[in-house]
Amino acid sequence: MILSRRNLLVGTGAIAASTLAPAASAAQLKAIGLQLYTVRDLFAKDPAGTLAQIARIGYREVEFGGGGYDAMDHAMLRRTMDRLGLTAPSVHIGYDALLGQFDRSVTMAKTLGAATVVLPYMTDEHRTEQGWAAALPNIDRFAADLKKAGLGFAYHNHDFEFTIRPGGVSLYDRLLRETDSALVKLELDLYWAAHAGQDLPALIGRLSPRLYAYHVKDMRPDRSMTAVGQGTIDFGALFALKGSAGVRHFYVENDQAPAPYLPDVTTSFRTLRALRF
Repeated sequence: MILSRRNLLVGTGAIAASTLAPAASAAQLKAIGLQLYTVRDLFAKDPAGTLAQIARIGYREVEFGGGGYDAMDHAMLRRTMDRLGLTAPSVHIGYDALLGQFDRSVTMAKTLGAATVVLPYMTDEHRTEQGWAAALPNIDRFAADLKKAGLGFAYHNHDFEFTIRPGGVSLYDRLLRETDSALVKLELDLYWAAHAGQDLPALIGRLSPRLYAYHVKDMRPDRSMTAVGQGTIDFGALFALKGSAGVRHFYVENDQAPAPYLPDVTTSFRTLRALRF
């Protein structure tokens, strides 16, 4: 991967010099996070041991998601993170849980020390014009009720939000237009947006006021997932964009990381730790 800020292509968009954040010297990520879905099989078997291995790699933030974490002892997980010097700024909680177990979801997030709840995925029944129209008011309500509980809210994308376009309007654009921009923030999965054919620099510029976090995973020329640094996405150029200035968290994720998983997330961590932009 070329880590230059000049004359680069990312996804389908050329990055103009005017969109790069001004910097007297190269910036570096201060805290690199890991979405625990990447190591879900390990985490399900040995959550405390997996967190310890993640901390040894150098990660200082984790984002809970998958691995059955919602049924675990959350106080134990918090104690383990405190001991290891890890924090969990955000947690992934599903639509059905927020709809039917809201109070429990709030308690779980707060016990883990999270400040933001992220809606990670919408299943097939929501991916129609009627289903999406029914879900959007609930998404708005989740965000408002979480604010009352002292928590933020963000939506995490896959590719379908961009590629499914009832009436010619993408589900993602409907989300942007029909939810409260002050409350419904965005966790932009850079891989899935690129996979959907989005112009990443243009998209980041458009979403900038609502961007909360990035999911950082790389894409091979055949569009399959790979560890950061092993694919074609120029993260240095993306992170240098003015539109990225408000992004608070950078979570490594690889939905398809090969067993034994830890080498993959180590490669991603080391790539991001060496990145200058």
